[in-house]
Amino acid sequence: MSYKKTTLKNGLRIMTIPMKGTKTVTVTVMVGVGSRYESEREAGLSHFIEHMLFKGTEKRPNTLVISEELDSIGGEFNAFTGKDKTGYYAKVDAKHFEKALDVVSDMYLNSKLDKEEIEREKGTIIQEISMYEDMPMRTIGDEFENLLYEKTTLGREITGYKKTVAAFSRKDFVKFMDKFYLASDTVVCVAGKMNEEKVITKVKEYFDGMRDGKKPALKTVKEAQKKPQLKIKYKKTDQTQLIVGTRAYHQSHPDRFALGLLATILGANMSSRLFIEVRERRGLAYYVRTSADMYQD
Repeated sequence: MSYKKTTLKNGLRIMTIPMKGTKTVTVTVMVGVGSRYESEREAGLSHFIEHMLFKGTEKRPNTLVISEELDSIGGEFNAFTGKDKTGYYAKVDAKHFEKALDVVSDMYLNSKLDKEEIEREKGTIIQEISMYEDMPMRTIGDEFENLLYEKTTLGREITGYKKTVAAFSRKDFVKFMDKFYLASDTVVCVAGKMNEEKVITKVKEYFDGMRDGKKPALKTVKEAQKKPQLKIKYKKTDQTQLIVGTRAYHQSHPDRFALGLLATILGANMSSRLFIEVRERRGLAYYVRTSADMYQD
């Protein structure tokens, strides 16, 4: 698959990926910050910001206006927060490309971060944390990384803690975004049916004036483990969740593709070795899989 990378004067990168045979286009705006960049007091702030960027801008004053504008053209839209990145995207019919770009860029650049909306959303996120706590299949991954990375920010849940979420104020959002939501750490990726030159021109039009600055240095993880470790968390359920894993490669390592292939062979699909042995031959479990999660370092 071919792609083109364009860098604006403010450092913002544009990735264009023309795809023949498709009638849609996806616009994704991603920033290189996630939960691992947060202090203990800021735990969960990246994820909270992701929620707040859907709450309104001066041009689109609330969530309903934003959602109706994209729903009315049959668009799909959402966002995600990781440990080292946060992304916002919309997928629409190719003829609505500029509308998708207009909405997503407006959210990203012009969020109001309304105080009342922040207070209201605290309850939503606290309930989201409670929901995940009731889903052992999901929380087992958090427990594994907590054990693997111990007291570092990589070992912390992306959603943060209920106490930190409840304590956030508007100034925390503004300060964090001023520090990390920078042009040189932002990537706008457009994939699908497109006129590539038009896309680049339009993205430049929307983002050329975005502020830049110096991003704080990443605190790399220091390995402290000397021997195998075990963590057991008891919860009254009908099933037991189990993860066995180890450290592997960072996301730029030359062998990362081999690692991904190994994960596929071992447990990524219904013909994988673990699926065949654990589920089909022995009937020990319904769900079994292998994955390779990679971070910057």
